[in-house]
Amino acid sequence: MSRLFGTDGVRGVANKELTVELATQLGQVGAHVLTENTHHKPKILVGCDTRKSGDMLAMALMAGICAAGADAVYLGVLPTPAVAYLARQMNADAGVVISASHNPSEFNGIKFFNGEGFKLSDELEDRMEEIIRNDLEEVARPTGYGVGSLTYAFDAKEQYINFITASVPLDLSGMKIVIDCANGASFYTSPKALKRLGAELTVLHDEPDGININKNCGSTHIESLKKKVLETGAQVGLAFDGDADRLLAVDEKGELVDGDQLMAICGLYMREKGSLKKDTIVATVMSNLGFYIMAKQQGLTIEQTAVGDRYVLELMKEKGYSLGGEQSGHIIFLDENTTGDGLLSAMHLLEVMVHKKKPLSELASVVNVLPQVLVNAKVSNKNKYKYEEDEEIVKAIKELEAKFNGKGRVLIRPSGTEPLVRVMIEGQNQEELKKEATKLADFIMERLK
Repeated sequence: MSRLFGTDGVRGVANKELTVELATQLGQVGAHVLTENTHHKPKILVGCDTRKSGDMLAMALMAGICAAGADAVYLGVLPTPAVAYLARQMNADAGVVISASHNPSEFNGIKFFNGEGFKLSDELEDRMEEIIRNDLEEVARPTGYGVGSLTYAFDAKEQYINFITASVPLDLSGMKIVIDCANGASFYTSPKALKRLGAELTVLHDEPDGININKNCGSTHIESLKKKVLETGAQVGLAFDGDADRLLAVDEKGELVDGDQLMAICGLYMREKGSLKKDTIVATVMSNLGFYIMAKQQGLTIEQTAVGDRYVLELMKEKGYSLGGEQSGHIIFLDENTTGDGLLSAMHLLEVMVHKKKPLSELASVVNVLPQVLVNAKVSNKNKYKYEEDEEIVKAIKELEAKFNGKGRVLIRPSGTEPLVRVMIEGQNQEELKKEATKLADFIMERLK
């Protein structure tokens, strides 16, 4: 049995890899581990995105929670960051989100937050996994009054909208904005929040049917958003992913503004206001070289972590930083929420645009994005971590780095959620980068198939 927990909870094809039996076990072990030091009836919140399998897995998960003696509160469809916020707001002992984020609809996932709204540490996930492998022997099975109960709080989404609009007070009257809800968890919350602030809003992909989440839409497919921004003459386009913890933007010219650029825009404005703690932004090894060049020119410090928002967050908490995130658009404003929050990120971006009175294209130009190519090498899950042990692969990487001679870089990393090794090459010539990345990915597939 391979490791259950990846970089963002447990993921798999729903009803095949992520089964109702596993969801029930995760509910039991989650309730046990996350509430074992409480001296009251524990309460755990559960939310999901719009996938058809969401209710199925939620009911199985909540059955496990109740079987372990905790109460479950079903929030229904809500963004991941909303569940993290509500865990604190509703004095819950934990929160759980059923979502596979930006992945296709047949996938789903289960990720946990503690009562403070933070994702679990690797150590705690390892302990949960060990308990499951030991057939949940240490998990209590109360009877009678000790069994947990299930209640519903579908109106809690209004609390999240109130929180977002109060966190970044804005008057968006007269601003033309297009948003793409990815047929996902933000289909209600994002339009309502932006309309409340007076935006002249055009909404795309806000009619989820259970299987169209992320399908040719959202932050992983922004083509339709680019087109609509140009058609409507909007100042900005905002793209969320399936569980709405990411944001990518499109400027008034129809050009992508990625997570690195968003962090630069917001970080510089936060420093101006005095809210960028220690003048530092936390980023991952995937951030573009142009982002680091910007920081050096602007007098900002960039702290670097491994790929994964959990590692960004850990460093932010450890050193007291207020802003961090990933090129993919997963951005954490830690003074306001404990995880990446697409709607909150959108508010901060719009705040800069309103106060600076500058077009987004001009604001984004502070980062000169260098060409970057990402190619996936499909390998088995059991082999995806072995690229560092293969002498021939290591040799090929070193030879390629020497070829770039300091004017580019090679980054190899296994996917935390899929049977892939990601080959990322950055440099100056897009055509050359694509050729070299494809060649290296093919070689890795050949060696690790």
